Amino acid sequence: MIIPDASVWIDYFNEVVSPKTAILAKAIRKNDVLAGDLIITEILHGIRSEEKYEITKKFICAMPFETFAGKYIAVQAARNYRFLRKKGITIRKTIDIIIGTFCIEYGYPVLHKDHDFDSMEKYLGLQIVER
Repeated sequence: MIIPDASVWIDYFNEVVSPKTAILAKAIRKNDVLAGDLIITEILHGIRSEEKYEITKKFICAMPFETFAGKYIAVQAARNYRFLRKKGITIRKTIDIIIGTFCIEYGYPVLHKDHDFDSMEKYLGLQIVER
């Protein structure tokens, strides 16, 4: 099971052809994708067309699902954020540190296009799907 970040999902839904969207398409065919609350929000909030919103919502909500945020992950994410800050690294989006922490804690690899996850891989042991 992999967790694609919203950046890869958005490319996928916009029919961008790339190695990452190809990996996502293959994982979808194998039913090997986990969706989560925060990523669903990131994907859906930017869609302007009501029709595309409904189609995308139906598709993404049919995926296996986990709630990424909760008290335990919130505390661990804050710890991870503080650890990285002490190393001079600032994670730009709170959602990314929460998603990354969830994946670290539960052993899921992330498929992404965001360098914030690279810092989590280097210093926190986050697993990354093939580059």
